[in-house]
Amino acid sequence: MELVVGRVAKSHGVRGELVVEVRTDEPEARFAPGVRLRGRLPRAAEVREFTVESAREHSGRLLVFLSGVTDRTAADALRGMLFVVDSADLPPSEDPDAFYDHELEGLEVRLTDGTVVGSVREVLHSAAGELLEVRAADDGREILIPFVTAIVPTVSLAEGVIVIDPPEGLLDPE
Repeated sequence: MELVVGRVAKSHGVRGELVVEVRTDEPEARFAPGVRLRGRLPRAAEVREFTVESAREHSGRLLVFLSGVTDRTAADALRGMLFVVDSADLPPSEDPDAFYDHELEGLEVRLTDGTVVGSVREVLHSAAGELLEVRAADDGREILIPFVTAIVPTVSLAEGVIVIDPPEGLLDPE
C-alpha cells in the first residue's frame, strides 16, 4: 500500500526549489540529501523517481531541491505531486501508542460496552489534531471522532478493534 509522505505545494524561487507539505513524522529522514523519492501526480498512474539534493526549513515550510529540477518551469510542472512510500518498507513503530494511518484504516470501532459503531474509513490530519473518519454501521453516515486518549482509550491492532468512550452527543446524527 502506498502512503503519502509529502505533497508539492508550489515552486519557490527561480532555481527549481519546491515547497513540500510534509505528511510524515520523519521529514528529516524522508527528505534527507541522497534519499530517493517516488512521486506521482494525482490521478496519474506513472510513478517517477527523484533524488533529494537538499532540504531545509524556511518560515515553517520544507523547501526541497530535487536532482534534475533546475528551474521554476520544471518545479511548477511538479505542483500537486505526491511523494509516496510503500507501507511494507516502514519499520514497526517503537511507541505502543503511535500508529501509522494505514494500520487504523478498516478497524472496527466499538463503544466500551461492545456496541459496534462502525469502521475507520480514514485518518484525517487537521490543525486541531487527528480525527478518525468512521463509517457508521447502522446507516453508513460519516462520524468524525477526535483521536485523543480521553475518547479513544484502546486501540488493538491484533484484535482489529478501536474502543471509544465518546462524550454525550458525539455520535448523534444531528
